[in-house]
Amino acid sequence: MEIRIQVTLTVSEGKRVIARAIASLPEVRKALEKGKILLKGGTTVSAVAEELAGRPLKISGRISPRGTRGTINKTLQGHCLLLMAGKSEIVDHNLKEVIETLKPGDVVVIGANAIDLDGNAAMCIGAPLGGLPGEALGGMMGYGAKVLITAGLEKLIPGRISASIRAAGRNAMTQSQGMAVGMVPLIGQVFTETDALKALAEVACTVIAKGGIDGAEGSTTLVVVGEGSEVSKVVTLINELRNSQVSGIPESLEECQPGTSSCGNHNSCMYKSGKK
Repeated sequence: MEIRIQVTLTVSEGKRVIARAIASLPEVRKALEKGKILLKGGTTVSAVAEELAGRPLKISGRISPRGTRGTINKTLQGHCLLLMAGKSEIVDHNLKEVIETLKPGDVVVIGANAIDLDGNAAMCIGAPLGGLPGEALGGMMGYGAKVLITAGLEKLIPGRISASIRAAGRNAMTQSQGMAVGMVPLIGQVFTETDALKALAEVACTVIAKGGIDGAEGSTTLVVVGEGSEVSKVVTLINELRNSQVSGIPESLEECQPGTSSCGNHNSCMYKSGKK
């Protein structure tokens, strides 16, 4: 018998649902066994790393109530992780060399800061050329590996990605709350909470509300429809992941502070020393 339920996922819970689904995909399981999986930073991809390798990733850039920031622990390693032959290896410093070995059948998992209704995605870059990962983005998408772009629905913007890219710019801001960022397009398969639930159970999902209070800011409320046994899979998963927290190496979650050397050379930061 078909049943219909309403559920709400917080942002962190949604990331864990996406991670659980990514780990279950046939192409990911095959690459884990016979190929390579490259994981590139971000809190959602870090949750994927926990599912696949039992370890979180370093979180570099982030958006906090204080704006766009970097980590205070800039020398910490573990932003990019390669899974191959049952082993995991940090590849922060040899990322370009690793990308040159990617081929069809391999998988790249990367996050995004914005997605639109046309299935486009983009990532913010704050370091020159986006740092080493930013320099390598084109290569990640240009060697034939499958690219999965994990992005919760809180990243959905009201306009088009192309307009966001034109509006942004590291050197275009007069002032910036945090470091000024540019945006670069990402090409791949965007994978959200609705995609995740449909991958984990034979259900249909419809988003009916966004946002909330008391810890549910940015949350997604969905209606899930399917046969009772399939919907029960969703209920069991959500209950298991309830109250999930942000994924990332704990030391990397501490953000840089304005007016200190850890904040870097963010010349347009409105919160740097002397500007408030």
